[in-house]
Amino acid sequence: MDFARAHILVCGGTGCTSSGSQKIIDTLHEELAAHGLDKEIKVIRTGCFGLCALGPIMVVYPEGAFYSMVKPEDIKEIVEEHLLKGRIVTRLLYEETVSDGSAETKSLNDVDFYKKQMRIALRNCGVIDPENIEEYIGVDGYAALGKVLTSMTPEEVIEVVKASGLRGRGGAGFPTGMKWMFTARADGSNGKYVACNADEGDPGAFMDRSVLEGDPHAIIEAMAIAAYAVGADQGYIYIRAEYPIAVSRLRIAIDQAREYGLLGKNIFGTDFCFDLDIRLGAGAFVCGEETALMTSIEGHRGEPRPRPPFPANKGLWQKPTLLNNVETYANIPQIINNGAEWFNKIGTEKSKGTKVFALGGKIKNTGLVEVPMGTTLREIVEEIGGGIPNGKKFKAAQTGGPSGGCIPAELLDIEIDYDSLMSIGSMMGSGGLIVMDEDTCMVDIAKFFLEFTVDESCGKCSPCRIGTKRMLEILEKITSGRGEMEDIDRLEELAENIKQSALCGLGQTAPNPVLSTLRYFRNEYIAHVRDKRCPAGVCKALMAYTIDPEKCKGCSICAKQCPVGAISGEIKSPFVIDREKCIKCGVCMEKCPFKAISNK
Repeated sequence: MDFARAHILVCGGTGCTSSGSQKIIDTLHEELAAHGLDKEIKVIRTGCFGLCALGPIMVVYPEGAFYSMVKPEDIKEIVEEHLLKGRIVTRLLYEETVSDGSAETKSLNDVDFYKKQMRIALRNCGVIDPENIEEYIGVDGYAALGKVLTSMTPEEVIEVVKASGLRGRGGAGFPTGMKWMFTARADGSNGKYVACNADEGDPGAFMDRSVLEGDPHAIIEAMAIAAYAVGADQGYIYIRAEYPIAVSRLRIAIDQAREYGLLGKNIFGTDFCFDLDIRLGAGAFVCGEETALMTSIEGHRGEPRPRPPFPANKGLWQKPTLLNNVETYANIPQIINNGAEWFNKIGTEKSKGTKVFALGGKIKNTGLVEVPMGTTLREIVEEIGGGIPNGKKFKAAQTGGPSGGCIPAELLDIEIDYDSLMSIGSMMGSGGLIVMDEDTCMVDIAKFFLEFTVDESCGKCSPCRIGTKRMLEILEKITSGRGEMEDIDRLEELAENIKQSALCGLGQTAPNPVLSTLRYFRNEYIAHVRDKRCPAGVCKALMAYTIDPEKCKGCSICAKQCPVGAISGEIKSPFVIDREKCIKCGVCMEKCPFKAISNK
């Protein structure tokens, strides 16, 4: 079909797919065919739009009508009213896209969730069909590769990346251009490799997955540019097998690139030859560490290696290897096309460009956001994220996952960049951003991340294998009501020692959630130990359910719902809870219509 009077873009990312977007697409095709519209209206499955909380999402152009939380049973009405009669179905529109209750829709760029964003890495996600190379080419895809191969030397490419100020988006933020330069200068007489780290293991993180699902050709193009710059002819994308949609679209994109002569021999009629392969990971968190990832690609158990030597000199099969993560690569084509100065003007003095965050937790607008470096945490939480639901107060935000730290409410106005986060005991990491409200126990949060680290430790070095286990035991002791004041000091000392002595970056940063919560929420640790009380009412062993006699109306609902008969009293008089019988199940507090029961 060469012409379509309307385009319907339906999110085909993992989030919306799990909510039934494929059924939406199938129903659209059926209804369009039934009304004779299948020849003039095109349905396109795209990548993630970002606003995951409202999926499945579909946008109808040319009007730009943004329909959210669409159900298959809504499709008939959309086709008959909107596509046949030109009347937008306002009841299905995302509320912020409706202007003053009329049928006219605002631009998505005017919606609070989007208007403070700047999409560079995500620029094509939700815009193009990721399984159609011609759509990528239609938005200047592979223009950057053509530019570098026909008009730039490898040295000039590296200088552009250096001048842009781009830093690695997968962890501590090492300057990307410097890494490329080191690899280019390494002895490549026996060959070199480029690799992509798509092993996204942080709890709550899905940035790289979404880029690969929505714009896989951008990563292929960037890796080819990197290979040209450093002198490599083979690349590997290491991606976890738990990302089936991303893996499928990557395979399709690689096959299409080969078919179009954009991978393989003599690309763009030059002497440059480059090809790509995929390696599937089995979900080991440690394989996100660069040396462990390379060990896994080689077919061995994923364990880190001591550094130096660094991968730029001895990486895959002991040959020089350039490794960047998905988001880092996603910026490269835009930097080449628009110039280093364009990118360098975005962000802060030492943190250039934008950063993609997976926004989750106790937040209204969960989803994927991309903001200029230097955007404050408050702007992300309150304006883009829509604030904390149910009138609760913001308590903390965790950045960097198990390697990061918790940012307290008093630092809500901090600018998000590499150095600012490091200065307060956190880190950018790959970009997970978990928001917590007043009902979150910070000791329990530290325990959650330690449980994850202990479970995922590869066991190669004793500080990580044994030390994190001892830390977790102390946290379990504290949250079960058996803690002693000495345990807090012991926990802090152990964390500092592990930070200094673990073999790899993952082990060295594993204590960060504990250290940051001790730094900003030490009073909660003390309450758990000294007062045998969990201020947030989360740690079950420290809960004490009580009924406020001032609020209790004597309705007896709590007594009727209690499974063990621990609540007694007379109708129209305050009821009481027998703590000896109470099993702390929480049913009474959940069912009380007067909010008279507390567990704190």
